Amino acid sequence: MDLNTITGYRFARTRDDLRLAPGETIVAGGTWFFSEPQVDSTGVVDISGIDWPAFEDLPDGGLRVAATATISSLATLPLRPEWPAQRLFAQCADALLASFKIQHVATVGGNVCRSFAAASMVSLMAGLDAVAHIWCPDGTDRREPVETFVTGQGTNTLAPGEVLRAMDIPARALNARSGFRKIALAELGRSGAVVTGRLDTDGQFVTGITASTLWPTVLRYPTLPDAETLRRDIESADGYYTDPLGSEDWRRAVSAVLAEQIRTELTDV
Repeated sequence: MDLNTITGYRFARTRDDLRLAPGETIVAGGTWFFSEPQVDSTGVVDISGIDWPAFEDLPDGGLRVAATATISSLATLPLRPEWPAQRLFAQCADALLASFKIQHVATVGGNVCRSFAAASMVSLMAGLDAVAHIWCPDGTDRREPVETFVTGQGTNTLAPGEVLRAMDIPARALNARSGFRKIALAELGRSGAVVTGRLDTDGQFVTGITASTLWPTVLRYPTLPDAETLRRDIESADGYYTDPLGSEDWRRAVSAVLAEQIRTELTDV
């Protein structure tokens, strides 16, 4: 790394410490930030020392995941029998093209806030209807579904000075049966498409398409759709793109195939 523009580094301990001076940037794990020059940053505010519990139970039986929780800690959270969809935690973590060392430092919130198309924690949180809890610089809070929080390749709705505090996963999503598929052009390559699926206890079917689109695509059906409906809806979605790791047409086609595999899997169980 070559961060010769950085002249200051401080640790935030309280919410007041998150008031940023011009040129300051917030980091948690910092695995991306420290990997390349950051010519627009002159200072770093490290939030890894804020005393946020990594995981908290929600009143509805769901789970709050702190932005500073590491990806590895989420993936290895003890399994709860009442949360069948918890298996997505490890499945999505494994979809991240990163060493085990990175997974032990990289944070869930950092991965979501980088908002790359192949961000595995975006796949997880969008697929489980997680809601982002955001601290605003004026002292107020706001909440937004992760599926709309990410707006493009590396872009999101965070305004200057806003900080992602946590993501809340509702119990109804965790209580669902789930499916997961990933494909890449190389065996250990960056995800070309990641598809998650849920069959909620009320019969609702939800599928999330990520990595193949620039922003999360989440489709919802009151019951399991037929194969043709699902294929048509996925192929007509916006946001598919071409880069060296996959063409737009390929991403669209494999997303439909993977979603159908999940639909069949959840139908047969």
